[in-house]
Amino acid sequence: MYRTLLNGSGVEVALNSATTLSNATVVRVINLSGADATVSIAKSTTAGYASTATVTLPDDRVEFFEKGPQDIISASAATVKGFKVGFTG
Repeated sequence: MYRTLLNGSGVEVALNSATTLSNATVVRVINLSGADATVSIAKSTTAGYASTATVTLPDDRVEFFEKGPQDIISASAATVKGFKVGFTG
């Protein structure tokens, strides 16, 4: 059974602005928008960002997203929050 390890300091960050979340490789995301929201991850490349993947996150749902340290994560609403985490086993 895996447990969530909090890797950052402070509070959850609104994901309506694209961020690497301090080079996080695992991000805990919660949607508190009252409706479905989208979460996107754009891959970092030598030419900028490309290959954006987007999923719908239902309201009041928590998901864990894995990404590269330089990849950016964003969401369609400020009420979608993210926090840098890891897993312990």
